[in-house]
Amino acid sequence: MDVPLSWQLAKLLISIGVVLGLSVIAERLSTRMAGLLSGYPLGTAIALFFIGLEISPAFAAEGAVHTLAGFSATLALGGGYLLGGRRDGLPGVLAGTGTGLLAWLAAAWLLTLVDFDRLTGTLITLTAIAVFLRLYRRVPDAAAQPKGGFSWGALALRAGLAAAIIFLITGLAHVLPSAWAGVMAAFPVTMYPFLVILHLTHGAAPVATVIKHYPAGLGSLLCYALCVSLTYDRLGLAAGTLIGFAAATAWLVAWTRGQAWWRARRATAT
Repeated sequence: MDVPLSWQLAKLLISIGVVLGLSVIAERLSTRMAGLLSGYPLGTAIALFFIGLEISPAFAAEGAVHTLAGFSATLALGGGYLLGGRRDGLPGVLAGTGTGLLAWLAAAWLLTLVDFDRLTGTLITLTAIAVFLRLYRRVPDAAAQPKGGFSWGALALRAGLAAAIIFLITGLAHVLPSAWAGVMAAFPVTMYPFLVILHLTHGAAPVATVIKHYPAGLGSLLCYALCVSLTYDRLGLAAGTLIGFAAATAWLVAWTRGQAWWRARRATAT
């Protein structure tokens, strides 16, 4: 079907706003919080919503089942970027992007060979989360120091990357099976452009911190994708999206409070 111009503009504006918001959080609050929010259902929500709007809610709901497993490929991308992007500046961005995309493509291809259901898709990503959290436990935390000022170049790069990825995913969903559409919806639409900007402006160390904390935030994404797979076809896009965000937010609040309690307990014990 032909996609109305108003829908295309909505995708563009929403993608830009989300990426800019993450960048502000990283500079004004912390890279740790930005890492957690990178796992919030931002890019995935945009992709699944517009896939449902442009094709059908049933197609998006079916794809969301594969999105549950597709987050494992996203974790592979983060790990690949961390391995390749150890240098500051553009060389580090290019190397990190190359290794990250190769890792994502390999993992995504393997995932599309399996006929996942909600349980198996969730279990494989939970296993991947546990593995990557353990692998990242010795990665040091580094803050992104605010540099001030306004950069039209940075704004254009953020806007271009986020919009291009969203348009690519939703466009390919029209010609690919729901399994591939679902796995692509798990691509870190907002996190990847954010990593590039953070890497170019602050170096590799804060990027490593965001990647380190990204797996912990994936619980909210799993909650969101699971809700979408259950509600889009039955309740519609608007209701399904609201329920998904409510579940994702509840998980994120519970996780952050649980972490705060654990840190306080350890501090008291010592």
